[in-house]
Amino acid sequence: MSKFRQQALLAGCVLTALLTAAGLFVTDHSINPHVWLVALAVAFLGFLALLDPWVRRRHNAELSTDEHLDAACRALAVGLRAQWNEEVRSRGLTDPDVLDLHWTAPEVDVSDEPDAPPGRSDAVVDAFGRQVNRRMVVLGEAGTGKTTVAMLLTCGLLDHYDGGMVPVLLPLSTWNPAVEDIRTWLTRRLYEDHPALSNTELYGSYAGDLLVEQARILPVLDGLDDVPAHQRADALARIAKAFPAARPLVLTCRTAEFAQAVHLAGPLPGADVVELAPLDLEEVASYLRASADSVGAARWEPVFIHLREEPDGRLADALSTPLTMWLASMVYADFEAEPTELLDRGRFPDARAISDHLCDELVSRAFGNRAFAHHAQASQVWPRDTARKWLEFLAHEMRDRGIRELAWWELRRSVGRTWLALLGALVLGAIGGFGVGWLMAYSITPKLAPLTGLVAGVLVGAAALTASQERKPKPRLGVWRSLLLVPGVLGLAAGLVFGALYGLSAGLVVGLGLAVAVALRFALSSAAELSQASSPQWTMARDRIAVWTGSLVLAVVFGSAAALVFGPGQTGMVGLGLASGLLLGFALAVLHLRWWWFTVARIWLALRGKLPWELMVFLEDARKLGVLCRAGACYQFRHGLVQDRLAEHGAAAGSVAGKVRLKRADKV
Repeated sequence: MSKFRQQALLAGCVLTALLTAAGLFVTDHSINPHVWLVALAVAFLGFLALLDPWVRRRHNAELSTDEHLDAACRALAVGLRAQWNEEVRSRGLTDPDVLDLHWTAPEVDVSDEPDAPPGRSDAVVDAFGRQVNRRMVVLGEAGTGKTTVAMLLTCGLLDHYDGGMVPVLLPLSTWNPAVEDIRTWLTRRLYEDHPALSNTELYGSYAGDLLVEQARILPVLDGLDDVPAHQRADALARIAKAFPAARPLVLTCRTAEFAQAVHLAGPLPGADVVELAPLDLEEVASYLRASADSVGAARWEPVFIHLREEPDGRLADALSTPLTMWLASMVYADFEAEPTELLDRGRFPDARAISDHLCDELVSRAFGNRAFAHHAQASQVWPRDTARKWLEFLAHEMRDRGIRELAWWELRRSVGRTWLALLGALVLGAIGGFGVGWLMAYSITPKLAPLTGLVAGVLVGAAALTASQERKPKPRLGVWRSLLLVPGVLGLAAGLVFGALYGLSAGLVVGLGLAVAVALRFALSSAAELSQASSPQWTMARDRIAVWTGSLVLAVVFGSAAALVFGPGQTGMVGLGLASGLLLGFALAVLHLRWWWFTVARIWLALRGKLPWELMVFLEDARKLGVLCRAGACYQFRHGLVQDRLAEHGAAAGSVAGKVRLKRADKV
């Protein structure tokens, strides 16, 4: 549905629920409540018919036209521009003293094109535009800025977008070449990150598929080295086959890994291959001086002297990458530690030891520091050791699953599937059963309250068990896309049951209320805003709105039904009906929403001390403190090296804990 129709449906549903509740009082004005509710039901069904996409199924079933796809490209470019420009600003890449990365042609022969000319990151868009085929491979060692260059290129192309291909930056760590074709993966990620592409009214049918098929998406694929080593050559061959030489493409990879893949699969046809060069000592010194005040810059002078004396030494090697240099500027920004400790050859015998130390200290400096938290505008000061333990758990889980993106809805994978299903089903069954039993205990059949509550709880729990199984989203075709028939049929069925038990008015209220709830779910289940910048908070907010809206509607329904059954004058029963409806409405509203299963997993892991209670607040604060960054609706660690280092600590901590448990068992 378009945004206008979606807003009209929301307003109509809320108005109908309020008018249903108002039907409690029309008897005071000599108006028959049956007539009022029947007229309201007919009017609501007529309203749904006006907005029903199934009635217009012929129009919506058509494949996306060129006009549809042009509109989708424009809206997608707007959303992506806002998303990545915000991330560029949060990473400080718009600061005046930001590093200007530079590249040259690689020394190894990994391209079928002539050597690419040297270039710099501040002109990456122009360098990409000058390339004949607009195909570029960016190589470099860990921390040299490959992702930064890909992000700056994406932002630059989006800032100058005036039609044509839309650049989409995606990490290849989420692609399994043995299971999925690269174009199928790209299409799936488009629908996952931008669900409004399924809006057939605005963009026709199969818009995401056609954007990929008709080469309207410019893939910016980050991190071929994140693909498992035994699949990397096959992955490169599949990319070359899916995106031939005439099709624009950007790919990043570590140098040695790319050379090995090219040796087995051949070069990427028609692509300019460039390699990011290490920073020279003057760039290192200038950046570190600019990132500190006058006193802080003076503390770096012994390090600069050492770099001039040993330009090829271990410290110069470590600080020659933008990542390590940024880590050093963050770690030694205050006076708690001296940068001269890096001169200690005993503690830091090589560049790897220096890099590991800076990754460790980043977390130590970011958390537990009140002044730094205030400067970064974090919501609170998190305990240092506890924050490290939480991040180590997340990094270890991500490493085990072979991913670089932390999607909040994927947290359920950190809890056993059986445990997650049982916990969610028990809680929802208890909530729904208690709500129904509580109301029935004060009805005309109180003796049936325990049995009714038990049956309702079992039914809700069984529905929750079914909903806990992860399924690939399928398009709802035919009658299931009808806004008129589905709410009408479900509302009629519920109305007949309640009408037979408690009278015509109660049946009308319950049936109408259920129809409103189903229509609301229809309106809130899809995003109409393709131009909305994606973020973890935005995607979660959509689920929460659906939960509370559905809960409140069913609360009004049950409150109204209770008042009609027991009499409008019994206000206590009205309140009881509202409370019972809120409980049952919540249980039914969250069944198929990612937010509920995320909440179950989050609470279970928090009870075990693995994660904080305020997980999303913690993740956002970690982003502000520089440990995490955002990629659309997901979080990432600031760099793979930081994630890998934390994952090593997490695995070591788990090993030590296991040994302690074994020793205790032996003693017993």
